[in-house]
Amino acid sequence: MPGRQITLAEVAQHAGVSLATASRVINGSTRQVSDGLRDKVLASADSLGYLPNASAQALARNSSSLVGLVVHDIADPYFSSIAAGVTRVAEDAGLVVVLGTTMRKSERERELLSTLRAHRAKAVVMIGSRSTQRSVTARLHDEIVAFTEQGGRVACVSQARLPVDTVVPANRAGAKALAVALAELGHRKFIVLGGPEELVTSRDRVAGFRAGLAESGVELPDKSIRYGEFTRDGGYDTVTELLAESTDATCVFAVNDVMALGAMAAMRAAGVRVPEDMSVAGFDDIPTLRDVSPTLTTVRLPLEEMGARAAHMALSDHPIDEPRTVRIQAQVVLRESTRKI
Repeated sequence: MPGRQITLAEVAQHAGVSLATASRVINGSTRQVSDGLRDKVLASADSLGYLPNASAQALARNSSSLVGLVVHDIADPYFSSIAAGVTRVAEDAGLVVVLGTTMRKSERERELLSTLRAHRAKAVVMIGSRSTQRSVTARLHDEIVAFTEQGGRVACVSQARLPVDTVVPANRAGAKALAVALAELGHRKFIVLGGPEELVTSRDRVAGFRAGLAESGVELPDKSIRYGEFTRDGGYDTVTELLAESTDATCVFAVNDVMALGAMAAMRAAGVRVPEDMSVAGFDDIPTLRDVSPTLTTVRLPLEEMGARAAHMALSDHPIDEPRTVRIQAQVVLRESTRKI
């Protein structure tokens, strides 16, 4: 049988102090305890093998050593790469990261933040696109206010639509620059895999791509934009349907890399060669692209750096009522999956 858990009362008795004094030492109360008593309590706790109660410590300090990390889908390399940057900074600060995933359900994001508030999390980093639904944003806004009033801090990697420090990737500008580059290769007919229409990231990247084409004298009809899941299977299924329709497009742009990889898989299954028969481009430059053949043209974002920047802001002492915005530049990377025509 496992050993019995030592109680705080036993630590107090062993040290010869009151339970209140032992609690102040172990749980980190703001009330002062003399060095002599503190040493006696800590020595007794160590001798008895006492394991502190994390919930009691959090209540005493009105904070904990927890940093919440809320992402849409940790299986997506975009999110896991940004999460790596957050985790590195938090662990360097001696904190523990707790992960929550929303699976792109906007209301779930608010629920997770509420749970982290109940656990007195020190800070939370939220990674993922804002919703275009104002009611969803309003409810999340209220939960953030409650969290910060309790003493926590929140930072986001997304769009600057909430009263928090935010790392903002250049989604629109990056997609625009990619469109110009692809038009310079001679492409005039495109299919865009737009992801979920209710996500601001999807809309920004589609709008930027369309603006870049317009600047190059190329029209992108609404029928050429296909909205679907922001996943590998979403890209695969959409392109499978597309190929059955006998499209005359010469290039497919997916608004994230995992959709682009799904698109390429669907083309291989249908005997369509990339880039000889169809060019493909993505967005993000996720780490797994280094193992893909042909190599994927994309828009590069410094993903791990974005997570680190957000974590540093969430753990800083900057005034909460003065939200900061850090804008991250994007870089077009032309590779083997797109050809000149």
